[in-house]
Amino acid sequence: MTQVTNTPYEALEVGQTASYSKTVGERDIQLFAAMSGDHNPVHLDPVFAAGTMFKERIAHGMFSGALISAAVACELPGPGTIYVGQQMSFQKPVKIGDTLTVRLEILEKMPKFRVRIATRVFNQHDEIVVDGEAEIIAPRKQQTVTLPVLPAISIG
Repeated sequence: MTQVTNTPYEALEVGQTASYSKTVGERDIQLFAAMSGDHNPVHLDPVFAAGTMFKERIAHGMFSGALISAAVACELPGPGTIYVGQQMSFQKPVKIGDTLTVRLEILEKMPKFRVRIATRVFNQHDEIVVDGEAEIIAPRKQQTVTLPVLPAISIG
């Protein structure tokens, strides 16, 4: 089990950064398709994908969005954060095997515990694949929590 300490509103500083990384695997694509219901063949069918502008299968765009959510929820500000909004623009396709790094940066502290955060996702070549910005409600107090262990999931 992993313990994580959040950063409450009062301790957040403009310019503060954090990051979160994950390599996109075949299992991730299958699970995301099953969970979301997005069965677009560009994600799942190599023959179909070969005939697209991408020439190969790509990850769901919102998979990157989910990684942004994980970074905000588990890294900065961390547990207790409430999402209010997210703007994203997709810059480059994400391919199976890419290692994505979400980079967060505190842009502005606003009234009522609200915070604007730059949410950018880069691939292993340091190319930006998603550019975005989130608005969140930051935790009011610092706390350390134990993150639950994710359940084992089989594809079938």
